Amino acid sequence: MSPAGSRTLPRSASPDRLRARLWRNGLVAVALALLGPATLSAQTAPEPWRIIDVPQASLVLARDGSLIGTLGSERRLSVPLASLPRHVGQAFVAVEDKRFYQHDGVDLVGVAAAIKDAATSGDVRGASTITQLLVGNMHPEIIDRRDRSLGRKLREQQAARDMEKRYSKAQILEAFLNQIPFGRGLHGIELAARHYFGKPAAELTVAEAASLAAMPKSPVQYDPIRNPARNKERRDLVIALMREQGYLTAAQAAAAQRTPLRTAPDFGVVEAPWVVDVVRVQAERAGVPVQQGGFVVRTTIDPTVQRAAVRALVEGIAEMESRPGWRHGPCRAAARGPRECLEGAVVALDPWTGDVRALVGGRDYGASSFNRAVDGNRQPGSTFKPFVYATAVGAGLTANAAVADTALQVALPEGRTYSPSNADGTFDGELTMREALARSRNPVAVELALRVGLDSVRSVARRAGLRSAIAPFPSSALGASVVQPLNFVVAYAPFANGGMAVEPRFIDRIEDRAGKVVHAARAVPPTPALDPRVAFVVRDMMRDAVERGTGTAARRAVPAAIPLAGKTGTSNDNADVWFVGMTPDLVAGAWLGFDTPKMITPGAAGGTLAAPIVGRLLGAAASTRGAAAWAPPAGLVSVELDRDSGRDADALTPVARRYTEWFLDGTQPGAAAAWPWAIFRLGPIGH
Repeated sequence: MSPAGSRTLPRSASPDRLRARLWRNGLVAVALALLGPATLSAQTAPEPWRIIDVPQASLVLARDGSLIGTLGSERRLSVPLASLPRHVGQAFVAVEDKRFYQHDGVDLVGVAAAIKDAATSGDVRGASTITQLLVGNMHPEIIDRRDRSLGRKLREQQAARDMEKRYSKAQILEAFLNQIPFGRGLHGIELAARHYFGKPAAELTVAEAASLAAMPKSPVQYDPIRNPARNKERRDLVIALMREQGYLTAAQAAAAQRTPLRTAPDFGVVEAPWVVDVVRVQAERAGVPVQQGGFVVRTTIDPTVQRAAVRALVEGIAEMESRPGWRHGPCRAAARGPRECLEGAVVALDPWTGDVRALVGGRDYGASSFNRAVDGNRQPGSTFKPFVYATAVGAGLTANAAVADTALQVALPEGRTYSPSNADGTFDGELTMREALARSRNPVAVELALRVGLDSVRSVARRAGLRSAIAPFPSSALGASVVQPLNFVVAYAPFANGGMAVEPRFIDRIEDRAGKVVHAARAVPPTPALDPRVAFVVRDMMRDAVERGTGTAARRAVPAAIPLAGKTGTSNDNADVWFVGMTPDLVAGAWLGFDTPKMITPGAAGGTLAAPIVGRLLGAAASTRGAAAWAPPAGLVSVELDRDSGRDADALTPVARRYTEWFLDGTQPGAAAAWPWAIFRLGPIGH
């Protein structure tokens, strides 16, 4: 039985009658020379008629099925003809080989017409069938279509006839659709559909199928992204041919031709090359040979968040480099050594599961594929302070405790001293612990770390998920020890989710060509890391940091209805700037700096450079989600206080100074002191 869309060969179109007609036209001698069955010599390379298994790509997909990238030696993923709408194959048959279902591999009528045109008008046009095109594309080392000799033509025709004897029309058409090039290094209908229209080939409309069918004649000239007008013109011709050959009704053809040509943004790919690198390594470690092709890797990446992360980083760096006084000049490749470019990394993840929603390892993967988010190690600056404050709150210190931001001298071995200062060169004196974190006052963080113990701070950070070694020095309280950006953002998850540590996850599952799951990367269950009450209090303090403190640039970029918390960070030499922020369903962090550490610019700060990047990302992600809220866990008590004094508000306290403070039950004002660190609530920390 012929495949759908085939027709019975009419008697009048039999080879004998065609040859007779050609004879009458005086063309039979040439036609027989070209069309008669050719006898191949014994020296001819074997089996050019065979349909072979061609190299495949492994697809890397976002969580919604969007294409992230490919792995493997060739960019192709074969799909069965049965999975495609009928109009996909019909579009290619209509424009490439309208007698595909009638000929034996060589179209006598087509070649005769081509010969006649050449003889009468000088118009030279091809008459190759889909089968001949497949032979040439599948076996270029045997049938080189660049060779214009008669010998090549005869070998191709013989191979096409032999192929037709051994394979069905459906098998040949399927192989053709999966073999042909579509420009940009793409092979086959599946990747072409995903790149040009952002969807699997199984979802192509008539108009989209016709646009792709327009391309084999010249993939560059009819590229629907580069040359949309030319593609649409030829697309409409393909649609007209489909109507003429009975594949479409007049109404269907007219509707398809009226359809605007809409290609996918970013070539149908969610830009995530650093993610592709990560999943390749993880898949191969799991024993799945994704580089050999034919697999589908389904990741945890959210396309909206990933695109927002890429855009936010690129825009943030561009704004920095365009500022007056930028002294490093434009990004350029150095004559010796690394590129002299301001770089960055962005990570976003679901704090409840650890699923990575976005990862960007640099400003331009094509210029530098080094993954700064995964392989970089940089000082986090004051973004480390929440771990210090969490240790202190867990030990009994309250957010309204009076602390002193004053000069501090810490004795070090060998008679040295360490004196932390603030970025603005001043000291604020007495203020509340909440205010000290919001303003990111350095001496307070160092004093707290020393009082609760640096070992305790390091332990809290490790339980939260931080894998980096934290040096046992006072400066570590200010983020002097280097961290990996991905891991550091992961360690912030307990502040967002109520105290549970998570593991980052990129791969959901991997499927083979048949759709069978060959690897499932199940999420690691969260583990307790912080007292939920401590996590809530410190996060609430970080909300002040974005509402009134150093992170306000992030707050401006996120809708007011979306709760936001976060912390800025800047290394002492202004070589690293950070911001890590969170909403109820996303934690995101950004780092900026040079690969070879040096000052970014005088006065560089995480609040002005990194916070806007994370704010834009979280703002874009929040626009697709409803407003959420953080609910206080059991065991917390709320009290209305005076922001200036940190004491209970009374009838004379202005509305502008009133705020709600949260206390672990038993630490609120008036409660019996039952905590070992209750001394902190009796007055400023002394020096």
